[in-house]
Amino acid sequence: MKILVLGGYGLIGLAITKALIAAGHEVTGLGRSLAKGRAAVPAANWIARDLSRMTNTEDWADVLAGMDVVVNAAGVLQDGMNDRVMAVQRDAVRALAAACKPAGVRQIVQISAPGVSESSDTVFYRSKAEGDAAVKASGVNWVIFRPGLVLSPQAYGGTSLLRQLAAVPLVQPVMMADADIRTVHVQDVATAVVRAVEEGLTQVDADLLSSEPTRLEDLILAIRSWLGFAKPKAVIRAPLFLGAMTARLGDLAGWLGWRPALRTTSLRVLGKGVTGNAATWPVRGLAESLQALPSTVQERTYARMALLYPFLLLVLSGFWIVSGLIGWWQQAAAMAVFGPEVPAPLAKGFVLGGAVADIAIGAALLVRPFTRPAALAAVLVSLAYLAGSAMLVPHLWADPLGPMVKVFPAIGLALTVWMLTEAR
Repeated sequence: MKILVLGGYGLIGLAITKALIAAGHEVTGLGRSLAKGRAAVPAANWIARDLSRMTNTEDWADVLAGMDVVVNAAGVLQDGMNDRVMAVQRDAVRALAAACKPAGVRQIVQISAPGVSESSDTVFYRSKAEGDAAVKASGVNWVIFRPGLVLSPQAYGGTSLLRQLAAVPLVQPVMMADADIRTVHVQDVATAVVRAVEEGLTQVDADLLSSEPTRLEDLILAIRSWLGFAKPKAVIRAPLFLGAMTARLGDLAGWLGWRPALRTTSLRVLGKGVTGNAATWPVRGLAESLQALPSTVQERTYARMALLYPFLLLVLSGFWIVSGLIGWWQQAAAMAVFGPEVPAPLAKGFVLGGAVADIAIGAALLVRPFTRPAALAAVLVSLAYLAGSAMLVPHLWADPLGPMVKVFPAIGLALTVWMLTEAR
């Protein structure tokens, strides 16, 4: 069959795309980036589209032409610089559902979430519920799967957050320790989709999650053990307000182009628990899911670096912004460093130009689309400072506080941020 997978290289969509191809189907993936799709699954066809812009029925005509089945594995946690939850999970799904029957699509498989409701206090749950309703009203065969917290070889969203928490050295911080969080292996979701497609299932609305209750604290400790980290010296139950403050910072980061795992939506979802009716579609339990996942130095390195990365970025950004502000406020002292050999107007130009460059680099580092270019600019400007100081103020190299020697660690930090800045 010819199958279209929306979000085809995402956390769940990637597993579904690969499973359908392995089962012999012709798969077309849809995502924002052709390059990422082709790199992830070369055997699939790829279409580059932004679902948030496909909110009219006519937007789907060429995409659905010749398709037998559509699998919607696309999702957005919370609004941000490049994300619009209602557009992706409600408006685009409504347009898709209306376009499927006229295009000859026989089945829609919708990946939703357990416990969604049109009266929910989160936009994520409301949009999912309204999208589900549109799928059910589409007039074609429909199946809705509602995975719990997805465990996968790849780490993104909730699974990334849990790995980061598990990587905290010595102690184990946890909030909402008693929340019931049911999990599902990503391959179980993909297998369910393949079965639904090949058996032509319809009017199936099933939760995909483990049957045994799992407290959030126990889940994090299980992931810590699976990763091979040492047992914590103590489990620290952090107050919820600390998590709420961190989540608000995550919300701000979202509007700067980042997609942090901890935002107010994820905090609310975890606080309510991730549960459902496990009997409708049995899947493997937590222990079996973890046993099926790789646990090597790569996984441990990712967990540690994902935990450390925000700190590295903020330190680097703060270093450049503060150094620029100090230079601007202390112009006279900075100009005096050049000595009488450099004319005052030229010295002032160097000081103010350097201050502006420093502040611009520090601010740009915080905006996701500019982070890597800004990190590279930090390296190049640092090298320019080193070369300029050697020619104009060589005495700084012998200064007992080592101002020029300290530029080298700053270059190392900038290179680290440049290398580690990735998107899914």
